[in-house]
Amino acid sequence: MSYTALYRKFRPDTFEDVKGQEHIVTTLKNQIKADRIGHAYLFCGTRGTGKTTVAKILAKTVNCEHPVDGNPCNQCDMCRSIQDGTSMNVIEIDAASNNGVDNIREIREEVAYRPTQGKYKVYIIDEVHMLSTGAFNALLKTLEEPPSYVIFILATTEAHKIPITILSRCQRYDFRRITIDTIAARLMELMEKEHIQAEGKAIRYIAKAADGSLRDALSLLDQCVAFYLGQTLTYDNVLDVLGTVDTEIFSGMLRQVAAGDVAAVIHLLEELVLQGKEMGQFVTDFTWYMRNLLLVKSSPDSGELLDLSRENMNLLLEEKDMFETETLMRYIRIFSDLSSQLRYASQKRVLVEIALIRLCRPSMETNLDSVLERIRVLEERMEEGVTVVRREETVKSGQEDPAPKAQEPARPAKAAPEDLQRVRQEWRIIVGQTEGMFRTFLMGAVPKYNGDTGEAKLYVEFSNNLAEHYLGNRQAKEQLEEIIERQIGKYVEVEFVLAKTSNSGGLAEISIDDILKDKIQMDIDIET
Repeated sequence: MSYTALYRKFRPDTFEDVKGQEHIVTTLKNQIKADRIGHAYLFCGTRGTGKTTVAKILAKTVNCEHPVDGNPCNQCDMCRSIQDGTSMNVIEIDAASNNGVDNIREIREEVAYRPTQGKYKVYIIDEVHMLSTGAFNALLKTLEEPPSYVIFILATTEAHKIPITILSRCQRYDFRRITIDTIAARLMELMEKEHIQAEGKAIRYIAKAADGSLRDALSLLDQCVAFYLGQTLTYDNVLDVLGTVDTEIFSGMLRQVAAGDVAAVIHLLEELVLQGKEMGQFVTDFTWYMRNLLLVKSSPDSGELLDLSRENMNLLLEEKDMFETETLMRYIRIFSDLSSQLRYASQKRVLVEIALIRLCRPSMETNLDSVLERIRVLEERMEEGVTVVRREETVKSGQEDPAPKAQEPARPAKAAPEDLQRVRQEWRIIVGQTEGMFRTFLMGAVPKYNGDTGEAKLYVEFSNNLAEHYLGNRQAKEQLEEIIERQIGKYVEVEFVLAKTSNSGGLAEISIDDILKDKIQMDIDIET
């Protein structure tokens, strides 16, 4: 006799065997016992959650000669014929390959004939969202007023693609993703029936990899058992078969990333490649690991939201203080983008290596997230006692360090280029604090700055030639600088120019490197 896959061999025969869908099973059983059976049902939900299985159990129950507490007896001729797929009363249609108007017209012609055996004709239309617009329209009238002996059960994974006119004629039941605990318990139960030894940790990992689908879990289990036939199924065996990575590998890699050790990170990736690990799965699992770490760091009560073993939770608790929240969010964004890129990439390993290097070396990037990360790293190194000196005070090779200069009096922080952006945005508020003709000329002036050179100087470009006498007016210049300082809390050097003499071509936006330089407020060298 040929081998039968686990998901087919252990397909539920009664409502009690259906796992994780108690809210649907209870409703259907009550309808059957009270003889309040509907004429059209819509079963929605992700793959492998029991839609087709429940549809077949419902079809058996409504035609069963001796139903037991809302369940089929599975002993009568009707139950057996439906179970074997030989009954003329239950018609299964795959809408993916039978989605035309002619297919639906055949159904409309067939429903005119009563069942030769049993009470109901049951039409199970799987993947109903694949029907064409014309087919849906042809189905409408029959679905609204079918004969009393006909029941339609529509199943779909994409309910949003079904016309509202169809939805309004059906009782809708949403099948939920099955929890990891429920899947793991079912798998252990089946392993005992099959007399196969398996570690609880291995079964739980398969349940987690199934992502809420019991059918997927049974298929993965079947694959793992076949590979290690006759042996105890261990956690390491499951990792080898599924091509996934142990959590401890993720922990070690993330710690090497925190240390900025590119060579060690690439070496770990090389080991995973030699072990045959799939890059797409590695990226997905590593992203989830960082997501779990972010949740642990963000909320002390997040342990209840994570389905993790005590060992894995302890690793996350150790690492949560090693990373800032913004850093973890940057890591997750990089790997989320990588996940979409890998789908059509021919050199997946190269893309993964580049992403890991980006994690280790934020200095290679020029976006704002990387700038903030570079600042954070510098601040940490300064707190650890690393000497930081101004670039202009760095001595040449072979010379002694110069004597420290006397401390200068405190002065307001000098504006960075992004502060000049703020000045430009709040220019009307600043000008409103001036008076007389000076205010009139400023209202027609344009504030500009030179973003290409990183120069934190504000050029006030007068468009009126009568404002020429303000060009050398030190008192007016200091007055405007004081108003700007009060407005933004930073010192901004101001220079007045006329439109006809202004070098306005280079006064534009600022660069990220300028932001970094002015955020730290000094050019630095790090002496280790």
